[in-house]
Amino acid sequence: MGRCGRHMRDAVFSPVESTPVAPVAPKRTLLSTHGLGLTARDGTVLVSGLDLDISEDTATVILGANGAGKSVSLRLLHGLLAASEGDLCWHGPGPAAAAQAMVFQRPILLRRSVLGNMTFALRIYGMPRSQRKAAALKALDRAGLRHLADRPARLLSGGEQQRLALARALAAKPALLFLDEPTAHLDPASTQAVEVMLALARQDGIGLVLVTHDAGQARRLGDYGVFLHKGRAVEQGPIHRLLQAPQSPATQAWVAGRLYLDAP
Repeated sequence: MGRCGRHMRDAVFSPVESTPVAPVAPKRTLLSTHGLGLTARDGTVLVSGLDLDISEDTATVILGANGAGKSVSLRLLHGLLAASEGDLCWHGPGPAAAAQAMVFQRPILLRRSVLGNMTFALRIYGMPRSQRKAAALKALDRAGLRHLADRPARLLSGGEQQRLALARALAAKPALLFLDEPTAHLDPASTQAVEVMLALARQDGIGLVLVTHDAGQARRLGDYGVFLHKGRAVEQGPIHRLLQAPQSPATQAWVAGRLYLDAP
């Protein structure tokens, strides 16, 4: 398969010199794919021909109707599913498994307190025991959950649980964070709280790959958009252009709130 295959491999990028006119360092590519796809054992094509370059400090939003292949694509990118075709190349710092994290639509929490969930995660991440409680409380402060530190995590509201799951993922200091519709079942106030946390993560230089069904959220958080239809990326580009002036019939129908049943 070569250096960058369906299993992630490291790659090295040469630095690009900035000019006196625009002395801004270019954003490093963290993950790239070429022709990435997955076909089920029965021959059903779930995802095909996915070409992406995902950069640090950038939010890539994956859009599409239900069943378009959004969640499958996210799991392929994160390595939770093995691709049946194409290349997946990790260019980020260190091994991909240690430099990535994922937050699911429905958080999976331990039968511990809110603080216990955080300190357990920090132990898994290799933090010395003497540092864990202070680091956990700092993370809970940032998530607005410190006052709930002693409460059983599974008794939190849905929005609070999602913020805890996000705080726990961010505690790993990932270079790239994947999110599968993290606010799909949340009220507006909880959605805003999660989006504030994601904005802070962006400020820390973390790259985001976000699956969402919410065009408003895509506008608020996204830089680059990928629209999937029947497992294929039928359109991609800057998110505001994709949503304001969509080119493919499938994207046009989705933006307008219409059903689209024909092949792209």
